[in-house]
Amino acid sequence: MNQKAIILAHYLPQFHPIPENDVWWGKGFTEWTNTAKAKPLFRGHVQPNLPADLGFYDLRVPEVREQQAELARNHGITGFAYWHYWFGNGQQILERPFNEVLQSGQPDFPFCLAWANESWTGVWHGLKDQILMEQKYPGEADHILHFNHVLPAFQDKRYIKIDNKPIFIIYLPQFLPDTAKFTKLWNDLAIQNGFAGMFFIGIYTMDWDHKLEGFEEKSVHPLHQYMAMFEASSFRRKKNNLINFLMQRLKSTYNYSDLVRNYNFSWLDNNDFVPTILPNWDNTPRSGKKGYIIHGSTPALFREHFMSVVQFVKQQTTNKNNIILLKSWNEWAEGNYLEPDSRWGTGYLEVIRDVLKEFDMDSNYL
Repeated sequence: MNQKAIILAHYLPQFHPIPENDVWWGKGFTEWTNTAKAKPLFRGHVQPNLPADLGFYDLRVPEVREQQAELARNHGITGFAYWHYWFGNGQQILERPFNEVLQSGQPDFPFCLAWANESWTGVWHGLKDQILMEQKYPGEADHILHFNHVLPAFQDKRYIKIDNKPIFIIYLPQFLPDTAKFTKLWNDLAIQNGFAGMFFIGIYTMDWDHKLEGFEEKSVHPLHQYMAMFEASSFRRKKNNLINFLMQRLKSTYNYSDLVRNYNFSWLDNNDFVPTILPNWDNTPRSGKKGYIIHGSTPALFREHFMSVVQFVKQQTTNKNNIILLKSWNEWAEGNYLEPDSRWGTGYLEVIRDVLKEFDMDSNYL
């Protein structure tokens, strides 16, 4: 008998021009701008990473969104976790693609929302640490306004719910002025609107007691998680290879093969969390030499890593819904994507499909 799983891929709605980006970065800017102009920083550094099957798409085009959903569905992904921006007082950004998905009813593919509750700054794009759009929390009235804004999404038949609780991911729950008050308010509002409450997932650190603040699950940010693992691994090896260790620290460059072969979940102290995993990572197209690189990812190495995660999830005593978060579907300027590229084609997607089949995991939600 198949074991159910929920495989969610974070989805970035940045791939269309907006007036704000025109002002900040120049007319017509999208994530493709940084992706295409990226340069290798050292021998063996593969840049730029370029799209294959879907090309340099524009998310205002419905056919693109249909093709993305078809690719994801055919390779075992349950649904997209669309990054959602709410800066307070009703201020949003990059909302058009999801609004069109919601209003049109297409693609007929499951989804949830992930609130990226963080100020936008210029520091990662070569500017001084200047606030471009500030994340604010005006108070309870704004939380209610926010809930009512996303309520039509929660009510959509495609929205992913667990026990009639809409999944809602919060990127930085510790930034909320009173996290427990927020989650209680939204749980009450959800119940008033016919749900059994909210299924909150918070992305935070290992020692956070998420249950006390109203979260069903927590997930450690994968880059922080992996860097901590690498640091621990490197310190164990540094006496044997001190120069290599120092150079690795200096360049902020890590090996994906080290991640796969050294990574395990025991250092998290318990199994009360939802795994978030990276197929790849290289945000130097956005950040230049200030970026972080997880070097040398391949579909074969990703297969090893994904298999270990699936094995772990199957034996967890928590995470009873077998949730796995994939970061990400399409963050190309972070070098963090599953979509087909010119180097590996659909290789990473094929890994997900094949491993789920091998472990008899059913990721079909609808």
